[in-house]
Amino acid sequence: MLDLLQRGYRGRAFVTVVLVMVLAAFAFAACGGDDDEADTQARGDTLATVIDRGELKCGVKQTQPLFGFREADGSVVGFDVDFCRAIAAAVLGDADAVELVDASDASTRFELLADGEIDVLIRTTTITASRDRELNVDFAQTTFYTGQGFAVHAGSGINSTADMDGTTICVQSGTTTEQNLADHFRDIGASFTPVGGGDQETQDAFIAGRCDVWTADQSNLASRIGVLSNASDFVILGQLISKEPLAPGVRDYDSEWKDVVNWVVHGLIAAEELGITRSSVSGLAANPPNTTIARLLGVSYEGGPVSTLGFDTVDAQFIQRAIAAVGNYGEIYANTVGDAVPRACSLNALASEDKSNCPPGTGGIQYALPYR
Repeated sequence: MLDLLQRGYRGRAFVTVVLVMVLAAFAFAACGGDDDEADTQARGDTLATVIDRGELKCGVKQTQPLFGFREADGSVVGFDVDFCRAIAAAVLGDADAVELVDASDASTRFELLADGEIDVLIRTTTITASRDRELNVDFAQTTFYTGQGFAVHAGSGINSTADMDGTTICVQSGTTTEQNLADHFRDIGASFTPVGGGDQETQDAFIAGRCDVWTADQSNLASRIGVLSNASDFVILGQLISKEPLAPGVRDYDSEWKDVVNWVVHGLIAAEELGITRSSVSGLAANPPNTTIARLLGVSYEGGPVSTLGFDTVDAQFIQRAIAAVGNYGEIYANTVGDAVPRACSLNALASEDKSNCPPGTGGIQYALPYR
């Protein structure tokens, strides 16, 4: 009898174990299903959305001359805007098929991207580790290298941050600029009084004399002060306290869309390296002189295969359309930023430029990754 009871107990125990395993398997499958669904929802399909919509929504500044500025006639122009137009031309075949969404407010620019109000953010935005990891944003190739600098009133006697202890400094709120400023002054053991606000507010406060110093990206300072009628009343110092690589931002987990944005930027840089201009691109596409140019423009060389670069949703000639719309990287720079922020010997010059006439330690670092 005892043997039977023991065998019955063991049988019931076995059944119990099996039932537990089955229930666990169901639970695991259910959880796996939820994870798969969440993963699918997290991974975007912006490229298909843009194509279906027939319009690109690009977040840009509309308050910074040369980079993104709304003119009196309502048009929005500038360096960043041309990259929006290039992407629209590449994907949709029409550089004008773009809605330029106002992303001038630094405090809400990433919300516009995360909420799907824009497809890409091209708005003098610095790549940082925290933004990359915490704000649901992924960055493409750097379009403009700059750093945080300072503007002072002419005759102030201020030549560097060593002379700024106790000064009042205008700085845009909610930006890395604000953080960099606090960190730098802590490092040098100096104090300052911040005057915060938006981009335009801090500029107005500085020009009106309500602060001794104005800090921002040096490119921002140069573009804004350069267009003033009394520009000679202000001095932009040579000192930089940060690296500020500016790049387009897209949403995380949207690799195909990021690839398109990223390779459009690289393609415009490559076009300058290869001497392909807005006026010459069609002729070079019709009769490419070598495989490198043919590959970039998405055409055959001497009857050989056309390289698609692995893209399925956009055709092989997407870079050709971007160049035809806005020109190569150098043309964009010359037509928008120009001499207000000199390019020669700066980080924004091509890495291949002749550096023999550049001061020691200076020179360009822009170059395109291989189109192969």
